[in-house]
Amino acid sequence: MAALLHEWNLAPREARALQTALAKRLELADRLAPVEHIAGVDIGFEEGGEVTRAAVVVLKWDPASAPDLSVVEQVVHREPTRMPYIPGLLSFREIPAALGAFEKLSVIPELVMVDGQGVAHPRRLGVAAHLGLWLDLPTIGIAKSRLYGKHAEVGEQRGDVTPLYAGSETIGVVLRSRTKVKPVYVSPGHRITLETSLEWVMRCLGRTKLPEPTRLADRLASRRDQRK
Repeated sequence: MAALLHEWNLAPREARALQTALAKRLELADRLAPVEHIAGVDIGFEEGGEVTRAAVVVLKWDPASAPDLSVVEQVVHREPTRMPYIPGLLSFREIPAALGAFEKLSVIPELVMVDGQGVAHPRRLGVAAHLGLWLDLPTIGIAKSRLYGKHAEVGEQRGDVTPLYAGSETIGVVLRSRTKVKPVYVSPGHRITLETSLEWVMRCLGRTKLPEPTRLADRLASRRDQRK
């Protein structure tokens, strides 16, 4: 894990200013080690939002069997929620628990897929991008809904894509990951390009709309009786 980036006890104005500063440190070029393991990350909340629940699933990457990848490790970490829900500041609410989950892993992945935004964010620092800086690992955001930006209609067939724009800047793509099912929003987080992000998401797509790493993390996170 990278060195401490910042403290978490920040007022919203301070957090927004920090996002703008941290976004300048993102690398949106490919800097990936050979991928042997991919992690999926999903965050949930319990006890009326008072407890943050982070789930991380690590899969063994095998192009011969993809997208049917074997699970080598999975963890759930819970801790008190540090920030209330504030639009645009979700990473400050979610990442502390995610970091706690990564600290429990014995296998460190070379690529991380996050249920959330990468740079498709008003200040270009969604949860996937922010987490990538903390971990100093390549990260991809795969979100179920649009937070920011505009796009044309995307085709209805699996694999159809259309760019997601902020003005003239391309900040992600809208991907029809399953035919005639609501699309997902893919954007790079850190140490990876948009093109490579999309390639990896497509490689990991099974029969559902989510790539296998985040699908399995979502399933693990939804098990509220889990007490690992």
